[in-house]
Amino acid sequence: MLRFPKSKAMQERAKRYLPLGVNSNFRYWGEEITPYMEKAQGCYLWDVDGNQYIDYRLGFGPIILGHSYPEVDEFVKKEISRGTMAAMTVELEIEVAEMIVEMCPAVEMVRFACSGTEATMHAIRVARAFTGREKILKFEGMYHGFQDYTLWSTYSPAETYGNRNSPIPIPASSGIPRCIGDLVITVPFNDFEVFDKMMRSYGEQIAGVIVEPCMGNCGAIEPLPGFLNHIRNRCNEYGCVMILDEVKTGFRIANGGAQEFYGIDPDLATYAKALANGYPLAAFGGKREVMSVIGRGVAQGGTFNNNKCGVAAAHATLRALKSQPILKEIEQRGERLKQGLRDIFASQGIPVSVNGYGAMFSFAVGVEQVTDQRSFSHSDQDYYLRLVEAAIERGVMPDHDPREPWFLCYSHTDEVIDRTLEVMEAVIKTTR
Repeated sequence: MLRFPKSKAMQERAKRYLPLGVNSNFRYWGEEITPYMEKAQGCYLWDVDGNQYIDYRLGFGPIILGHSYPEVDEFVKKEISRGTMAAMTVELEIEVAEMIVEMCPAVEMVRFACSGTEATMHAIRVARAFTGREKILKFEGMYHGFQDYTLWSTYSPAETYGNRNSPIPIPASSGIPRCIGDLVITVPFNDFEVFDKMMRSYGEQIAGVIVEPCMGNCGAIEPLPGFLNHIRNRCNEYGCVMILDEVKTGFRIANGGAQEFYGIDPDLATYAKALANGYPLAAFGGKREVMSVIGRGVAQGGTFNNNKCGVAAAHATLRALKSQPILKEIEQRGERLKQGLRDIFASQGIPVSVNGYGAMFSFAVGVEQVTDQRSFSHSDQDYYLRLVEAAIERGVMPDHDPREPWFLCYSHTDEVIDRTLEVMEAVIKTTR
């Protein structure tokens, strides 16, 4: 059994100065079981007690090439030697913007931010300014950052959402003003009928429909065939801005993200995570007509939006993705891992629904199919947690939360996939 004496001591020290001893609620696993990191390299992570893990969390998705990837780190070091930031634009920012526009089919103009939360927040403001409307429609179980406008019906138990034909927006945190709920409409993902009903009722009041291509914080549930294009068509019909939240899928499931993967044409899209291989940079962009309202009575800014570390890392990361078949190789390895897991569960007679993409997937145990948060809630999440805990004991680290996907990077080799399947076969056979 793994031992965490140094992590336990570090947690006690950290709790004196940091709530729960961490800087994000999701980094807290509990008392005396929260590990603290020593270092990371490639696809491996070491905690302060010297335990080594194959990392499938990857910082919740930003690492696409590998931890401490030399090509990225060396370019960052070179650029920051000339200054880390300034109240002035540098050519590197323009070059990164050009690459994003080149790679992402629906993006004609772009602005940078520091986090996915900021990117979605700014995109929503632009959508409201462009349409002159205030309501936003989102889907149950989808996460669009820690902002008050979208942190509704995200993590709450599905049974609190009311009847699926007339859903109730539920705030995901204390401290969110109740009045914001009057501006948020929530519907189940993949439900054509309920979505159409809400659009008929509120479409002319809705500024934007914000949607992840898949449920990035609910088991990587994919869209049913035609659902994303159905959203696009209804947005066109009612004059709403379609915001595609690619914070997790962007520069991960294809060079052009879900826009390329599904052939979808949103008005706005948001990015972060894999954009800079773990360095702090985000972006939002879209059609020139929509983006052009910025600076013309519409505010958007941020002191650190052009931080040289993030911009340089994005430059190096996007160059690598453009010049090599990196995402195709990740996809192939990830699909082998997904199929291997299906085969192991089948050999044990355990129903499972494996969802998502090779580079970003998850599985729901005890059910044959999941299409939204409501159906996902019927999976055996306690059993999933026991599997994960057993895997971590053997050096394979996905996230404890069954809603959080497994992420792969370019540094997950075929040998690493083989080792992961060996571990998962052992834990699935022995954990009941």
